[in-house]
Amino acid sequence: MKSAVIFLALFFASGHSIHLSFENKFNSKIRISDESVIKNAASMFYGIGAISGGGATSKLLQNYPQNQRDQILDYLFLPNFGASLHMLKVEIGGDSQSTEGTEASHMHHSWDLNYNRGYEWWLMKEAKKRNPNITLYGLPWAFPGWVGNGTSSPYNYPSLTAKYVLKWVQGAKDYHNLTIDYLGIWNERAYDVEYVRLLRAVLDHAGFKNIRLVVGDGDWGPAHDVLNDPQFAAATFALGAHYPGTLSSNEAKRTGKPLWASEDFSTFNDDIGSGCWARILNRNFVDGGMTSSIAWNLVAAYYDNLPFPRCSLMTANEPWSGHYEVTGPLWMTAHTSQFALPGWYYLPAGGGSGRLPSGGSYVGLTDSNTKQLTIIFETMSHDHSECIRPSLPPYTVKPQNVTIKLAGAFASITQLYYWKSVLSYKKGVSSSYFVKQSPLQVKSGQLTLFLDVDVVVTLSTVATATKGQRSQPPPSKPFPLPYSDNFQNYQPGSNPLNLVPQVGSFEIVDSPPTVGNGRSIIDHYNVNKQCLMQTVLQQPVDWCKQSQPIAVIGNYNWSDISVSASVLVPSVNSTTGIFVAARIDQGGCGAFQAKGLFLWLFPASNQYAVTNDLAQTKKIKGGSFVYGYDAWVKLTLNLQSGKYTAKIGNQTVANLETLPGSTPSTGFAGLGSENFGLACFANLSISSANSLPAKDDAQLKYKSAEQAAVVPMIRLVEAQRIDNFDHL
Repeated sequence: MKSAVIFLALFFASGHSIHLSFENKFNSKIRISDESVIKNAASMFYGIGAISGGGATSKLLQNYPQNQRDQILDYLFLPNFGASLHMLKVEIGGDSQSTEGTEASHMHHSWDLNYNRGYEWWLMKEAKKRNPNITLYGLPWAFPGWVGNGTSSPYNYPSLTAKYVLKWVQGAKDYHNLTIDYLGIWNERAYDVEYVRLLRAVLDHAGFKNIRLVVGDGDWGPAHDVLNDPQFAAATFALGAHYPGTLSSNEAKRTGKPLWASEDFSTFNDDIGSGCWARILNRNFVDGGMTSSIAWNLVAAYYDNLPFPRCSLMTANEPWSGHYEVTGPLWMTAHTSQFALPGWYYLPAGGGSGRLPSGGSYVGLTDSNTKQLTIIFETMSHDHSECIRPSLPPYTVKPQNVTIKLAGAFASITQLYYWKSVLSYKKGVSSSYFVKQSPLQVKSGQLTLFLDVDVVVTLSTVATATKGQRSQPPPSKPFPLPYSDNFQNYQPGSNPLNLVPQVGSFEIVDSPPTVGNGRSIIDHYNVNKQCLMQTVLQQPVDWCKQSQPIAVIGNYNWSDISVSASVLVPSVNSTTGIFVAARIDQGGCGAFQAKGLFLWLFPASNQYAVTNDLAQTKKIKGGSFVYGYDAWVKLTLNLQSGKYTAKIGNQTVANLETLPGSTPSTGFAGLGSENFGLACFANLSISSANSLPAKDDAQLKYKSAEQAAVVPMIRLVEAQRIDNFDHL
């Protein structure tokens, strides 16, 4: 193997390229040859990927109008068009908060199995529709509580956990015709040697020997066990680390396993975020030998005021308007993904990849037959490429000329296609992304290239790359008011499209029976045959522990609004309290700290409360309200001009009372329950406080006064019978 000899040619203040002779000591020269290629698993390119999940990052995408939704998916997955991703990594939903929200499990309970929940199945199929060769990677962030069997670990009962994951894999294959290629263990949490061995055996026994295990999804710690435990090493295909800062450990390198940045980037998708992604895509291999980099996250299809807004390849969080934004990180991805395919090989550091002496880096890739060649350069400066994590040590970058000498099989190349991005951080000067230049001619196996600071360049023999473009998306608009959802136009098991669960799992079910007539009141009047139910019954094996189910919706800037929903608490497996809320100020792993205005109803005690927070530490007022279980009643909150009104059914429990100073000035609308257990919702309605109030009492369209009278009568019967129910 011949080392690359690299010298330097500086670019001075004139801004014009200065071509220096090779004898000049400042000349930068790179030798690229097939002689340096090492064709093994550790140097194979496994592709550029992105993550949907961790969690609920793609939540709003499915709700887009089909035309715009297809355009977004094309930008992400269509080969030779946009990001042209090689890998899609998805969350295996676990009914628990995992960053932006909760993703539903395919098995809420050990007796439950539903492969239509959530949107990851749909997303994987859409990705495969556009690129049949895209690889699929599943990873749990959390697990339903039954998997831990009352504990906080999925490893105490490893056979349960392995079978749970196996069911997900089988469902992907049998119900959705999806072949899973990779599985992780537990996102950013401890791995367990015995569990990894067991999962490998369970998958093999079930006929899934093709699935490869990526172990870690945290740090490089598993490398130690790979080196010391042959069975564990045999079960482990690759080591995956999160936000490695382009570095891998010496132990990880010694394993000979493929090393992946199995989650990286996580930075706002502006020009600095683009610089971050461009830098680490190259340097993850140059510095750390990582042969796959996977971005968190795929698309910011979640509300901006949830944690880590727009830390994604593109933004699509306005399904009501159809507006979306194709951002720089997507085109940074294209600089690699459109010019190399999984199964190609990286040229080793010092033999076709490396650091540039004036700052920046380059990587070379070639196909298995060494017929194709791609070289990607980046010269991102420190301040224009800082990622959100980890911290980046200072360094400098200067303009430079680089002379490239092609040798061996590459010596016969006479032309390289040339694509360039120039990132600008000057006011009034826009960046230019992924622009095709005139091809560069190679004479006698040699060419010279000028690289300014903050540029990304791809030179390649691959001629198929394009900068795809669809029609201009519609203009941005705020979340529309008034807004209502009666939850009737969904398949059972699905989650309403604009409502984002933060804790718990909210899904469409048949309306439950009510006391008095054995049938749902709503169903009795042929209005609503379905309702929204919070379905989690016990504490999950959490990624970040939360215990008060809540779902948010709408515009964080809402202030004076009216929020209402009909609610029902079943008599079996129920929660102890239920609420609607306005001005909710946070979600994510901090949802338990959410402030706002919450109107609660507690059926066991026939009490209500108005609080300033989800945790009920700031009670504003409360009192008696005869309600009980298995009956619908409407909760309404109206906030206007520093005052609020609260109603339960037709009864006003707070009338134009002054909002406490601790009430957030703006926030989401939402609904939820006091703890895990069943809770039902119907006829969600949100409007400006200045508009006409919605109809009272669950918005039921009664056919006669006689029918309308049934509702309060049933509530009275329930109050009389409350002691006869078994509250589980």
